[in-house]
Amino acid sequence: MRHSEFWVRMDRQFGRGYARVWADGHVMRELGGRTASEALDAGEQPKTVWRAVHANLGLPASER
Repeated sequence: MRHSEFWVRMDRQFGRGYARVWADGHVMRELGGRTASEALDAGEQPKTVWRAVHANLGLPASER
């Protein structure tokens, strides 16, 4: 997954305006106590970050 696809998925879940706010402010245990933005900035693969978002939100398998 590319960064652009990650952000498309985030926009689809949260709306374009709120996706970045959520990614910057929501700390996830699945990412070692980091936000999605922090994890991406640290070099974590977008697919790994998306899986954490997916699990954290309890999204259906179809959104994986």
